[in-house]
Amino acid sequence: MQMNAIPFNKPYLHGRELVYIAQSVASGKISGDGLFTRKCHDLIQNRYKLLKALLTTSCTDALEMAAILLDIQPGDEVILPSFTFVSTANAFALRGASLVFADSSNNHPNIEPDHIEDLISDKTKAIVVVHYAGMACDMDRICKIAASHNIPVIEDAAQAIESQYRGKQLGGIGDLGAFSFHETKNIISGEGGALIINNQKYISRAEIIREKGTNRSAFFRGQVDKYNWVDIGSSFLPADTIAAYLYAQLEEIENIQNKRLHLWDGYRSLLQPLADSGEIELPYIPDGASNNAHMFYIICKNERIRTELIAFLKDSNIHAVFHYQPLHSSAYFAPKYKGRDLVNCDRFSECLLRLPIFFEMTDAQVEYTSNKIINFFRK
Repeated sequence: MQMNAIPFNKPYLHGRELVYIAQSVASGKISGDGLFTRKCHDLIQNRYKLLKALLTTSCTDALEMAAILLDIQPGDEVILPSFTFVSTANAFALRGASLVFADSSNNHPNIEPDHIEDLISDKTKAIVVVHYAGMACDMDRICKIAASHNIPVIEDAAQAIESQYRGKQLGGIGDLGAFSFHETKNIISGEGGALIINNQKYISRAEIIREKGTNRSAFFRGQVDKYNWVDIGSSFLPADTIAAYLYAQLEEIENIQNKRLHLWDGYRSLLQPLADSGEIELPYIPDGASNNAHMFYIICKNERIRTELIAFLKDSNIHAVFHYQPLHSSAYFAPKYKGRDLVNCDRFSECLLRLPIFFEMTDAQVEYTSNKIINFFRK
């Protein structure tokens, strides 16, 4: 039986988003830091026990703010994974940093802590980790390595809302963190993100950078009698209408998460026999990490099998996608790269396949997709 097309992702709208957007418009202030922006800040800080959260127009912008806060300068070295989206690198490349790419672990796309330690030099200014698929890097080891060299840690937690490491929300462990609310994430506002500040010394300057380099936030709190240009910065704050959409999603977060976890568990149960027979690998949940069901992926034996499987699923109206191309061997960076081979990163890039998962997906669609994958390998 052929099923209607199953997209890779479908943005979720439960209804209150439009109500809150209308309320934001009616308030007479739809620019940044309005009523719903403040509501989002309070909810995020309280729910995840975070020191400070600042909404941004994207996770990319949150990472760019982090680079400015750490005073990244030309020639400074920043260690980061190669298996990540380009925003992780661009934020620091724009500041003139020398990018030092680390390999993934052998059983998970996350950055390998041992490789981080090998790459540290007297020029290292920051260590950036990415919690791939919303599953935590080994933050105990990474933070220990960073502390021994007095290097700040930035968490790219774009995919990691509602994910924890040893009871702590990802993004809230390093010095700075970044969330994404892009339409492909669990909780969305179309575009959007948040900078998470876990070190008190960065809060005041972060507000200034976010407000075009002015002390406008302090002015509206009555802390100064007029605001002025006091530092570098840009317009990183989103419209309050975007925050209104996001606030409705945050209110619904437990319902969203329960459904996604249900779908994730369905995939794992149905595909486990293929993993047991060695045809594929299923997601590995690292020690101390929780799972927020941001994505469900499988790892094929090689790129040829993955390519054939993608085509097979496409013929069955199922949209499955591969993920990151390694940044160290990208068209832009390959001529500059002089490091060692990143064999684990390359393997995940060639073999990892992401399956559809979204809130309105049905059990029948998960079963249909899983059965098609099983049929592919039986043939």
